[in-house]
Amino acid sequence: MSTVDPNNDAGGDELRDMVLDAAGRLFADRVGRELWQATEAGEFPRGDWDALVEMGLPRALRAEADGGAGLALADGLALAELAGHHALPLPLAETLVGNHLRAGLDGGVDDGVVTLAAADSRLQLRRVGNGWRVDGALDRIAWGRHAAYVIADGDADGAPQRVLLAADDLDWRHDASLAGEPRDSARLADAPVLAAADCPVHTPTVQHWGALLRALQAAGAMRRALALATDYANERRQFGRPIARFQAVQQQLAAMAGEVATAGTAAEAAARAIAADRDAALMIAIGKARVGEAAGRSAAIAHQVLAAMGFTQEHELQYFTRRLWSWRDEFGAEPHWQAIIGEHAIAAGGDGLWPLVSGL
Repeated sequence: MSTVDPNNDAGGDELRDMVLDAAGRLFADRVGRELWQATEAGEFPRGDWDALVEMGLPRALRAEADGGAGLALADGLALAELAGHHALPLPLAETLVGNHLRAGLDGGVDDGVVTLAAADSRLQLRRVGNGWRVDGALDRIAWGRHAAYVIADGDADGAPQRVLLAADDLDWRHDASLAGEPRDSARLADAPVLAAADCPVHTPTVQHWGALLRALQAAGAMRRALALATDYANERRQFGRPIARFQAVQQQLAAMAGEVATAGTAAEAAARAIAADRDAALMIAIGKARVGEAAGRSAAIAHQVLAAMGFTQEHELQYFTRRLWSWRDEFGAEPHWQAIIGEHAIAAGGDGLWPLVSGL
């Protein structure tokens, strides 16, 4: 994904390119079948996580004084797309944004995993002395059992609050996504809150942040799936020539390329919007809905091109498509976000619909 610093700072562009280039080399060196299978077996690859920490990637959006790279938000979010492109089986995307959001909560930053709770995690806050306690549930939280912190949105007598919770104190019920990554749940009863802050109505929710991350990751994974399908079509021969020479296969790959391009554009537009604090809620809704549609179509085409080969453990395609199928549902599937897009259109009214569409 190509992102541009909103201030067009040449120094920022150079820093972004350096970070992304170094991260890409690290992912290419470490991510593969061995790491994917270890994660699916329930292991947390601590050595690989430590390598990300040593490079400063989980803190990339924090200031240098906090041990981060000081990347602009849009530039740092490109790491999520890159992680998706490599199907990185580690909570880098969640921790990247989690550390960014912690700056507005307790201001802390450390080497622990930070994860995000979706809107269907139901939290009720109440004052106890000078602090907060919380009741409710955390449902299907990415990497919950391995996290040090969870960031979630809750409610305190009708007032929205963003909260920071200690994840390693929770009794997690283990589960997994279709890709074999941890998706854990926990019940909260009079649990302490490490930090809380008001969450104004116009502020993107944790649900928005999570949806943006999944859109970016899926856009990256689709790029890789397209490359795998194209390479296979050029190598696989039938009737004395590569199947990529057959018009039917060419049409499928062309359709997939179109889906990948539109998904990447939609995800990037959402990242730019949240970085510029401009129509972020609507742009994220559009991005997540469009990427979800593209993910389903792209995965189907890729598996059509590779036929049965793409589903086998011997071929890496299924590690990407299983993540696509998982990510499209997390933090709201297409119907959820399409309904929100419709609400924006209705609120704009007949006279405001074209200005709404043309101003995106």
